[in-house]
Amino acid sequence: MERFWLKSYPQGVPADVDTNGYDSLVAMIEESFVKFRDRPAYVCMGKSMTYGDIDKYSRDLAGYLVGLGLQRGDRVAIMMPNVLQYPVAVAAVLRAGFIAVNVNPLYTPRELEHQMKDSGAKAIIILENFANTLQQIVARTQIEHIVLASMGDLLGMVKGAIVNFVVRRKMVPPFSLPKAVAFNKAVAAGAGKTVPRPAFKKDDIAVLQYTGGTTGLAKGASLSHGAILSAVIASDYWLQPALKRKPVEGGVIYVCALPLYHVYAFVNCSLMAMRAGGSCILIPNPRDIPGLVKEISKYTFHFFPAVNTLFNALVHNPDFAKLDFSKFVSSTGGGAAVQESVARKWAEITGAPIVEGYGLSETCSGITCNPADIKEFTGTVGLPMPGVEIRIADDDGVSVPLGQSGEVLIRGPQVMSGYWGQPQETAKAMTSDGFFKSGDIGVMDERGYLRIVDRKKDMILVSGFNVYPNEVEAVVAEHPGVLECAAVGTPDARTGEAVQLFVVRKDPNLSADDLKNFLKGQLTGYKQPQRIEFREALPKTNVGKILRRELRDEAIRDVRSS
Repeated sequence: MERFWLKSYPQGVPADVDTNGYDSLVAMIEESFVKFRDRPAYVCMGKSMTYGDIDKYSRDLAGYLVGLGLQRGDRVAIMMPNVLQYPVAVAAVLRAGFIAVNVNPLYTPRELEHQMKDSGAKAIIILENFANTLQQIVARTQIEHIVLASMGDLLGMVKGAIVNFVVRRKMVPPFSLPKAVAFNKAVAAGAGKTVPRPAFKKDDIAVLQYTGGTTGLAKGASLSHGAILSAVIASDYWLQPALKRKPVEGGVIYVCALPLYHVYAFVNCSLMAMRAGGSCILIPNPRDIPGLVKEISKYTFHFFPAVNTLFNALVHNPDFAKLDFSKFVSSTGGGAAVQESVARKWAEITGAPIVEGYGLSETCSGITCNPADIKEFTGTVGLPMPGVEIRIADDDGVSVPLGQSGEVLIRGPQVMSGYWGQPQETAKAMTSDGFFKSGDIGVMDERGYLRIVDRKKDMILVSGFNVYPNEVEAVVAEHPGVLECAAVGTPDARTGEAVQLFVVRKDPNLSADDLKNFLKGQLTGYKQPQRIEFREALPKTNVGKILRRELRDEAIRDVRSS
C-alpha cells in the first residue's frame, strides 16, 4: 500500500527500520554495556547504577538461572515495581535465552494464577512485598524456582538494611515460600559462572506482554527480539528531531514513573534510554504525587513519558510547577487519550507540548506518534512510525476513504508474533494479509495523521447515533471544577443507551446542574449525559487508564436494580 504519510515526516527520519546491526535485543543491550560502561543507567531512591553494574549483576543472575537447569525458551516471570532489580532481571533472563514474562505486581491471586498458568512460567523473580499473593497460588502453577527480591537489595549495605527494615514493617504482608532464594544470594551464586551466549534469531520470542485483561482473560502478546528491536530503533529515529532542536549534553535522562512491566515504559523509557546511553529515574510508586515531585526535583531531566491521568495529577500539584524545566525537551503521551485541557496546562508549566502517540501491547508500544519537535498539542496521535503501515477498514475489512472512521489495522515489524498458546485468538486478531486488528476506531486525514475516536467496545449507541466517550470526557474536562471524568453507556428504555458520567470534583461545590449547563452549548442533545455521579476516585489500571468497563458494569447493575 502507498505510505502517503511519509511526505509529512520530519526531515531526516527514515521510512523504514534498520535492525541489521543486531541479531537480537540482547545484542543491543550488550552493546550499550560496552559503549556506556561508566555512565549511570538507572537511579532509584538516590542510588545510581551504571551500565557496567547492570552488566555484571545481570550476567551473574543469568549464571544462577542457567544453573537451575532451565532450558532455552523457558518462561521466567518478573513481578516487581520500578526498582533497580527490574532491569537487572530482564537483562539476565534475555541473556540466558529465556523468555521474560512481565507481571503486574498488584495482581490479585486469581489474575496472577491465570498468567502463570497461561505462560507456563517455570521461575519467577518477585519483590517480597507481593510474595503473599504468590504463596496463595504457586502450588497450582508450573513454577519451580522463586528468586525473592527485597526493596533495599541494591541500595547499599547500610541504606538497604534501613529501607528493608521500614518496608517490611509496613508494606510486606506475612508469607511463607520456604524454597525461595534471596535475590542477592542468587546473584552471588551465579558470579563467575560461564553463560554460553545463545544463537539468537530475530523471530525468537523475547517477552510475553500480557494485555490489560479489562475485556476478559488477559492474553500474552508474543513479542520477538526483532519486533522489540524495531520498536526501539523506530522510536529512537523519531526522537532525533527534538534532540536537534534542543541538544542534550551527555546522556538523556528519562523520568520513568510508568511501570516497567507495561510495554509503554518497557520500550519507551527503559530500552530507549539504554540504546542511547541515557538514564532512567525509577519511581516505584507514581501514585504518591508529592513523593514523585520531590524525587525528580533532585535531577535535571529531559524526557517524561506519561499518561493523561499522571499529567493531570502533576499539573494540579503546585510544587511541580516550581521545578527547573530549562533543559526539558519533550513529553510523550500514550496509553489513553490525552485531554486538550491537560495538554494546555502541561505546556504552560513545562514549556514543552505533549507529543501524543498510540500503540498497544501487541505492537511493542508506539506505532504512531506526532513529530517529536512539534510546538503545540495537535489532538491527534500522529503519523505511522518508520516501518509501520496503517489502514482504516469497515466491519468487512474493506478500506474506507480518508476522513471516514473505521477500525485501525496495523502491519509492520513491531507487530507481535501472535498470542501465546492461542492460535485461534491470533487468527481472529489478524487479517489474511498480515494486518493486526486493533479494535480501535480511528480516522486518518490526507496528511496521514491518525485520530483515535475510541475503542469499538466503548462506543455508546444513543437512538442509533454513535457517541464516543473520549469526546464527551474531553469536553467535561474543560470545566475548571472537574479533576477527572469518565463517560459510559447504560441501558435506556427510550434511546437504547444513554450517556452516564462519573466525575471526580476539583471544586467541592460543583453540582450536576452546573455541569449540565456547561455542556449544553458544547455537546449535541444525544451526547448529553443523562446521569451524573460524583465519586471520590475513579478505578484505574496501574498504568493509569480509567477502567470504563468497571464503571459501566456498576452503572448497568444500578439501572437494572432500580
